[in-house]
Amino acid sequence: MSVRRSGGGALAATDGDGLENLARIGLLAYGLVHLLVAWLALQLAWGRAGESADQSGALATLAEGPVGKPLLWVVAVGLIALAVWQALEVLRWRAGWSASGSARTKAVKKSAKAIAKAAVYAALAVLAIRFATGGGSSSSQQQQNTTAGVFGWPAGRWLVGAAGLVLIGVGAYHVYKGVTKRFLKEVDLAGAPPTATRLVTRLGQVGFPGKGIALGVVGGLFVWAAATFDAAKATGLDGAMHTVLGAPYGQFLLTLVAVGIAAFGAYLFVRARYPERT
Repeated sequence: MSVRRSGGGALAATDGDGLENLARIGLLAYGLVHLLVAWLALQLAWGRAGESADQSGALATLAEGPVGKPLLWVVAVGLIALAVWQALEVLRWRAGWSASGSARTKAVKKSAKAIAKAAVYAALAVLAIRFATGGGSSSSQQQQNTTAGVFGWPAGRWLVGAAGLVLIGVGAYHVYKGVTKRFLKEVDLAGAPPTATRLVTRLGQVGFPGKGIALGVVGGLFVWAAATFDAAKATGLDGAMHTVLGAPYGQFLLTLVAVGIAAFGAYLFVRARYPERT
């Protein structure tokens, strides 16, 4: 396996077909998680809530199925492959760290983005393994416990608030990417038929803003927790869904968010078919 210095992106960073196929499975798995979160959010919106409307609820839903445990292991392996792929992206951009001007800025941004993605994929893979082995639990409760622990650190309250602001920023960027169709710059659709291009475009236009709103609300809850020094307010994605539901026209708004998250999941399904470009 070797890292190429040109072309590609996350699904063209190396010559390892095996890892590439696993990474594609990871994208499908990540998309499936989003579809399940959207389904749970719809259930919450229409008064039929069961599992938490977040990643832990989605994985718990998988675990309850007839082939849930084996499927969770497939999900975990695919997500680990995605995390490894993003780690290789950091290596690919490392040469640009010593450059100057815009080249260095681009390399640093791409590396930071890859590190963040690798961390998300790895954390979700660990969560999938926990559910596969029967040790999964509510991520909202874990989030509150983690936040309470961080509050005990020096400047912990400011760290929680900063994390919330980062999430708000990421959410806003997702909305921006969806509205401006900037996500198309990350996907190589040169060889795709017009129908596939239209499908990817429409899914991205709906999916990125939907996920961005959800991330923004999660970030807002973190900022609120920091402002009130109350870890119980940092309830993660499930808490964000309940917050949206409690707003005026909350049922309608939560339904729209669920549709957006479902569209993002479907976008990931289509994305697994096409390589990423930089």
